Amino acid sequence: MDVQHFERITAFIEARLTPLFDEATGSEHGFAMDDTSRALRALRNAVLEASAVKGLLEKRATAEPALCRVIDQSVEHHWDVLRGIARQWEDHGDFRREFKRHAWELDGALVTPAGTEG
Repeated sequence: MDVQHFERITAFIEARLTPLFDEATGSEHGFAMDDTSRALRALRNAVLEASAVKGLLEKRATAEPALCRVIDQSVEHHWDVLRGIARQWEDHGDFRREFKRHAWELDGALVTPAGTEG
C-alpha cells in the first residue's frame, strides 16, 4: 500500500462531502449546531484523521520490525475506516474497485475504475 491509495480515497470522499457544506448548493448544514451539521463535521473529521495515517507509510521503510507491525496495523485500521465510508457511494461513477479492497490486497494492485477491472 502506498500514499496514493490514501490520497485517492480521501479525494473521492471529500468530493462527495464538500458540496454538502457549500451554501451555493443550497446547503444550510455543516456549520450550524443542528444534528445534521454535527454529523457532517464528525464525518469530515473522521475522514481527515484516518487519512493522516498516510504519513506513517514513509517511516515504515526505515522502521524496526516491531514498529513496522504497529504501522501496518494502524494503516490497515485507518484504511478500513475510509473504505467503509467510501463504500457508501459504491454506485458512483468515480468509485474505484481499490476502495473495496483490504489494505493487504493493495500491495502491487492495479488501480483502475470499478467498471474496467476484472
